[in-house]
Amino acid sequence: MSEVADATGFGSDATDSESDAERASGRERPDASERTGTGGRTDTGGRTDADERPDPSQHPMAGQHHDEVELAVFPPAIAREDVESTGRVGAVAYPYRVYETEVEVDRPLLSPRRDRRIVSVDCSRRLALRADTVPEFETRTIEDALVLPSELAPEQADEKARDAVFKWTLRTSILGDVPDVEFARVADAYKLFWLAERPDGDVIIDSVNGDERPLDG
Repeated sequence: MSEVADATGFGSDATDSESDAERASGRERPDASERTGTGGRTDTGGRTDADERPDPSQHPMAGQHHDEVELAVFPPAIAREDVESTGRVGAVAYPYRVYETEVEVDRPLLSPRRDRRIVSVDCSRRLALRADTVPEFETRTIEDALVLPSELAPEQADEKARDAVFKWTLRTSILGDVPDVEFARVADAYKLFWLAERPDGDVIIDSVNGDERPLDG
């Protein structure tokens, strides 16, 4: 996975603010009582804007443990057996939904601009992240794994991806109207993180890019 400029902010707090796209279009949002499902509201502010890497050690790992489970995963660049550890090496699987989007922007006094953007939605931490390509994934049997649940329904992840594309487009274009965003491709898979025991403290390791962070933050 060409991991994105990942976003900061792992808390599951959500606000009742309107999305940028809804503000620009003038559409009214339903009241909170009309929205259903965990994480249905749009996160706002710098914590959810895709500029920095998320720290998985700051995210509560509440999921289902499996002695063995078959998952669609982004192939690890760091193999589990290559992780340095004084004890067991566990695995945590984070659910992602990755979009290849096609964007058309109407611009005043100029021809429409067409663009392609990749959005990677971390469905556990409810973050929309920027990526370079849609990664390939494969089905693997993972042993001793903690599988985190998705905190977003598919339609909620879709909304978060569209809103992220709007924000990114707003920074680079003069808009005459709300951009037309279409999903050319959608992929659902898990990203694996390795948990390793070290003499100076346990760590969590991104299996795709090798980033390590203290498990206790």
